[in-house]
Amino acid sequence: QVQLVESGGGLVQPGGSLRLSCLGSGSIFKFYAMAWYRQAPGTEREWVATIISDGRTNYADSVKGRFTISGDNAKNTVYLQMNSLKPEDTAVYYCNTVLYGKNYWGQGTQVTVSS
Repeated sequence: QVQLVESGGGLVQPGGSLRLSCLGSGSIFKFYAMAWYRQAPGTEREWVATIISDGRTNYADSVKGRFTISGDNAKNTVYLQMNSLKPEDTAVYYCNTVLYGKNYWGQGTQVTVSS
């Protein structure tokens, strides 16, 4: 029905940058509103950013000014550009969308910020 596949995670030093991608597909997939969440070990999953198909975006205070969410409707892809990364940004990052009242998640991609 809906598949979300994240990519782009990795190990980066503090102050560095990474760009995550999430490709959506499936018989009922459509790019309406897509979001990024993250989950660090021993913590609950937390919302990071959302983009609506008309271009509106919203960010968690913890990433505002450092992260940028963008999307390519034609490619069914959403991106998360992460700059000025901090050790506390270390987490598994998940792509999310809600369609017809159901939550869909990707498998996650690990981001580790460490020197």
